[in-house]
Amino acid sequence: LVKMNYSQKAVSGSMKKKIQISYVIRDEVEPRHRSGVNSMQFDSSLQRLYTAGRDSVIRIWNSRLDRSYYLVVKFIFNDPYIGSMEHHTDWVNDVLLCCNGRHLISASSDTTVKVWNAHKGFCMSTLRTHKDYVKALAYAKDKEQVASAGLDRSIFLWDVNTLTALTASNNTITTSSLNGSKDSIYSLAMNPSGTVIVSGSAEKVLRVWDPRTCQKSMKLRGHTDVVKAIVISRDGTHCVSAGSDASIRLWHLGMQRSIGTIWCHTEGVWSLQTDDSFSTVYSAGRDKCVFMSNLKCTENSVLLFEEQAPVLKLLLVDHGTSIWSSTTDSSVRLWKISAESLDNDYDVDGCNADMPLVRKPEYVIKGAPSIRQYSILNDKRFILTRDSEDNIALWDVLRARKAKDFGCQNFEQKLKEQFKMLFVPNWFSVDLKTGMLQITLDEADCFSAWVSAKDAKLGNINNVDVKLNFGGLLLQALLEHWPRAQSVQDQPEEGTGFDKRFSNGYFAVPGHTPLIFCETSGRALFRLACRDAGGENESALLNDVLPQWAIDIVVNKAMPKYNKIPFYLFPHPSFNLKVYKRDRLSASDMLQVRKVIEHVYEKILSTAVSTENSMNANSEKNPGAQSQPSSTPAVLPSNLEEKIELYCQDQRLDPNMDLRTIKYFIWKQGGDLVLYYKAVK
Repeated sequence: LVKMNYSQKAVSGSMKKKIQISYVIRDEVEPRHRSGVNSMQFDSSLQRLYTAGRDSVIRIWNSRLDRSYYLVVKFIFNDPYIGSMEHHTDWVNDVLLCCNGRHLISASSDTTVKVWNAHKGFCMSTLRTHKDYVKALAYAKDKEQVASAGLDRSIFLWDVNTLTALTASNNTITTSSLNGSKDSIYSLAMNPSGTVIVSGSAEKVLRVWDPRTCQKSMKLRGHTDVVKAIVISRDGTHCVSAGSDASIRLWHLGMQRSIGTIWCHTEGVWSLQTDDSFSTVYSAGRDKCVFMSNLKCTENSVLLFEEQAPVLKLLLVDHGTSIWSSTTDSSVRLWKISAESLDNDYDVDGCNADMPLVRKPEYVIKGAPSIRQYSILNDKRFILTRDSEDNIALWDVLRARKAKDFGCQNFEQKLKEQFKMLFVPNWFSVDLKTGMLQITLDEADCFSAWVSAKDAKLGNINNVDVKLNFGGLLLQALLEHWPRAQSVQDQPEEGTGFDKRFSNGYFAVPGHTPLIFCETSGRALFRLACRDAGGENESALLNDVLPQWAIDIVVNKAMPKYNKIPFYLFPHPSFNLKVYKRDRLSASDMLQVRKVIEHVYEKILSTAVSTENSMNANSEKNPGAQSQPSSTPAVLPSNLEEKIELYCQDQRLDPNMDLRTIKYFIWKQGGDLVLYYKAVK
């Protein structure tokens, strides 16, 4: 037995671990799935469909299936979207309705199991017992018990009535665990009375437990690859399993052996559904085909329909006459299965896979395109993306919003058009796992990108010498609603373009932007909308979870130091000038070529001329005397850039170019940068 506090602060012990800060660029309301749908549940009393997305969102849909009323309802509810349940930070892998549809349990790759009020759509509690992705849930309806399992090889049993009664003061729960799994668990099933639980894993075996005693009953061998789906009969005497080996196997648990194998699929089988009598199994997977097979005669299979993408989940509804299917794309489809056609086609011996029984779905809940490809532009502020419908878009990382839609165009060509001869260090990373842009900031490089006012293009900045730190400004924008971030106000200098409307002086991010704090392992600690950072609970959690490197910027307003770059400055081989010192110089990596030209004029050429004149004068008046360069500062001519040229790798440098751009695009090698100068005659 494991006793735990369900509200145990996600941040407990987090200060000892490295914390990353992420945010998602998205619309405030995302009514359509942005990626594949991993799981579904149907509430027949309210006619609601719950869909669990890889975009981290659980959505609720109006799904009236009464045949006599269907056409009218389809017209009235042209947009079936009811609402979203948002609290997870990664794929939602499985969902279960319990307590007659009042509550929903969800399992996610963010390593948590969450308990929801299904009718009102809010998260009631979060269980953090698992240490890795939670992949599967199982439900014993008769005793209101739920089991969860995942890649940490653990199976935990939960009493639903206890879970739903948890409060801030009553927050301790005891869970039982089923031990013995030797590999990651991908599938889980339990019969309604809670007497048998079966798990499938990468171990290629089925393990069977008695959840009442938490004792392992048996191990069933037969699959040759990962077991991805399991269904148990109501009485707990039989189960059917499917795996990545493309097989579907029927097991007699009393005899502890397989009593039938179905080979209708050509690739891995990922989802199974059976009818109430446990005589028919519906299967689907990677090959996009949905079959119906007879469990009493496993040689008989019928191709029901073909999906447009690999199928992740099937859900049998309406007394077995309709089936919902979800795939790796973002749409969910309802297929009507005619009882008459089933009777006519089901007597065919063997696997009838030539012609699908149903040609088109009865209804489609349309999904939205997901981002499939991205490229960070040279300015390290904008990202160009291509989605699943080949639409090209430009996104502003700083303002956390879409900057421009280009429509359907060639990605590579558009990328070339956006190119600028500018180098800015990497300061964030990008993840597309949810089908949307997720930007992650890490202490190691978050503050690497100092940018000149000219290149930043933020606000009305008159002073070209102003330098801005992208990571620092973004953190201040993301946390501007946090009370502690408002405790210190800087007094801006003249010409900096500081706008008092914004906490960082230059821009804001949309208040709905999801902000995520997680360990470097990916384990999520805390999620909130940026505008909610001022809430009492959220503010307290931020005090606990926010790493010191972010506090220094957001609270103390202590911007990091500029990045330095070492370089050598020599006369060009074609320029006949004696240099008496070869110093290794160091300057901000944003230093522009024109500033180096000024240095050459003031410190080298003027000094050299002064020294030579002094030597000539001294040699005439006092032979053998030591020379001293003149201390009078040189006056910069207005056309200095026409008088002195700078070179790197025999390429003349643009006066507007900075040192890091030269090193990245022209120097292109290790070691210190070497620049050459010469005066133009």
